Amino acid sequence: MITRKADIVVVGGGPAGLAAALKARELGAKKVMVLERDKELGGILQQCIHDGFGIHRFGKRMSGTQYAQSFIDEVEKTDIEIKLDTMVLEITPDKKIYACNNAEGMLEIEAGAIILTMGCRERTASQVFIYGERPTGVLTAGAVQRYINIEGYLPGKRAVILGSGDIGLIMARRMTLEGMSVEGVYEVMQNPGGLTRNIVQCLDDFDIPLHLATTVTKVHGRKRVEAVTVAKVDKDRKPIPGTERTIECDLLVLAVGLIPENELSRQAGIEIDPKTKGPMLDNSFMTSIPGIFAAGNVSVVFDLVDYVSKSGEIAAQGAVDYLNGKLTLDAPYKTVSCGENVNFAVPQRIRENGHKSTFFLRVKAPKEKATLLCESKDEVLYKKNCQFVAPPEMLTLEIDKGADQDLTISVREVEKA
Repeated sequence: MITRKADIVVVGGGPAGLAAALKARELGAKKVMVLERDKELGGILQQCIHDGFGIHRFGKRMSGTQYAQSFIDEVEKTDIEIKLDTMVLEITPDKKIYACNNAEGMLEIEAGAIILTMGCRERTASQVFIYGERPTGVLTAGAVQRYINIEGYLPGKRAVILGSGDIGLIMARRMTLEGMSVEGVYEVMQNPGGLTRNIVQCLDDFDIPLHLATTVTKVHGRKRVEAVTVAKVDKDRKPIPGTERTIECDLLVLAVGLIPENELSRQAGIEIDPKTKGPMLDNSFMTSIPGIFAAGNVSVVFDLVDYVSKSGEIAAQGAVDYLNGKLTLDAPYKTVSCGENVNFAVPQRIRENGHKSTFFLRVKAPKEKATLLCESKDEVLYKKNCQFVAPPEMLTLEIDKGADQDLTISVREVEKA
């Protein structure tokens, strides 16, 4: 087994990992290493050829591949060590990483600090309890995206999409542009799951119908998908008898949500938030294990890649501060509570670290004309009026203070006159 040492090791070479590595090197970390299991850097952005990336960070619309390449170009100008085609097998609480690749075999890497940026994965058919056989033609939206955009294959001719997540909406447009027929998008919830701009640009502009409070109840076909049954659902998301109809298709695309990829985190003993399915973080994006940080979609599923990169830079600042002894690990945490109409907020804990604290959150229900508030027991630390808030669209806020009191973040609807 080959033994190596590094100041900061970043696990994952997607947008969060690349931003974290660049920031850590910029802040003075001498030996920065990135471990990526794929054969190229960029993560999921490799297959995102649509635009809409970089609006916040670069002030212009970029494709996912352009956004990734801009970071890859910057990394190549530095001495950051990149290990591609390298699978991380285990991370220990004392910050040792066990990995393997074809070139070096087994690796034991001793890190001063670790930043986890493994991204997320898609929910599968078995996780949403669709009845029927297991024929060819039931694919996640990300798999369809890879087949079409990278491999150059059309996985079907007539598609039905279950779920209105952003990848599913984008692939509805993409499949239409490639000559496939998209019968419709079916969403079990009362409200769409994707960004408003994607509803408009991907469905409305291409006359693809969106059916809310409707789900797929059964898949027909033994070797290949032949049809699916859809039905309306009640307020408890139970199919309503008598509303079923059968739709002929040869492809069922699942866009039913994303789950942070935290098997390595759990293995290391990191505390997981049951709401976000990611690690419990403080305002330096450090996990419950000192010296191990998390950023990007492994911490919480973001809606914009610009926020993913921002979280990577916050984690890098925290990792460098940890190495330099600037994080007061013995200082008590203060909790961040979710108040009115807030589903979750990240980070979940806060303490003084000498920097501004950035929070990312999602609301429970859509509201027009709401007020975003961050309050302690004694004062209002942040207040912003919002024209419209919805669960798919992440909100952010930044406060100057550390934490001498517990905080509550709320999104309150403005009362109509």
